[in-house]
Amino acid sequence: MNSSSTVAQRTHSSPLPLILRWSEPDHPLPVRAVRAPARARRRSVGLEAPPWWESGPTDAPFDFCAHIRRLCVDLVQRTPELQHIDVSRLLFGMTQARSGQRHGLQARVTPLRFPEGRLIRPRRDVLYQVQRYLVDGREMLYLVTFCLPRFLDQTFEGKFITLFHELYHISPQFDGDLRRHNGRYSLHTHSKEEYDKHMAGLARAYLASGVDPSLYNFLRLDFAQLEHRHGSVISVVVPRPKLIPVMLRQRVIRPAEPQPYRQSVER
Repeated sequence: MNSSSTVAQRTHSSPLPLILRWSEPDHPLPVRAVRAPARARRRSVGLEAPPWWESGPTDAPFDFCAHIRRLCVDLVQRTPELQHIDVSRLLFGMTQARSGQRHGLQARVTPLRFPEGRLIRPRRDVLYQVQRYLVDGREMLYLVTFCLPRFLDQTFEGKFITLFHELYHISPQFDGDLRRHNGRYSLHTHSKEEYDKHMAGLARAYLASGVDPSLYNFLRLDFAQLEHRHGSVISVVVPRPKLIPVMLRQRVIRPAEPQPYRQSVER
């Protein structure tokens, strides 16, 4: 066996799977309770939120991803700039905040395809594929991750701006890639501040469109209020996708290794 064959064998025997699958009821998406950061001071006042700010049955944990998904279905239908999005192909999840600071990562959207929706990308002598995510047999094209509880501790307006900010990054072609603008600053245009002003305008237009308040009232509550009302806040937690070597482009002398996949945009 020549060295190229040896490398190809090692490449294809990568321990990381090309496809991650979840399905009900045998292998559901993993769910975890959101924790308050270890050094964050627990609040003891202001925990009782107005009862008309609905957030679902109080005898069950608050399912963050289910509520965000339900809101996004309505949101993309009412927002012309986002009507290309098929929410059934978005996977919502969370990453645990490590500190109680309100500034820092709020959310990110990770495309599950390369530019122009390609599945394979060359890097040096190896072709790589981003891991594919299937939920109940349906392939996801984007992973939308919220940093909890930090996201929930923003202002009501801030939560909506963050939500629009991430959804707007999704390509108008809805091909698994990101929306790309002309010029050097292809993801946020020349000004992230102006980008967020545009998102604030979209949020105000959505809220003025006659939407049922029960879809978004949970965003009026912060993490401590939701936890107090429901006992716990739960969310889907899945690993960030990896780049997996799938094919050698030419003869090489060392095995290819999986690579971290950093093609995501954050707020």
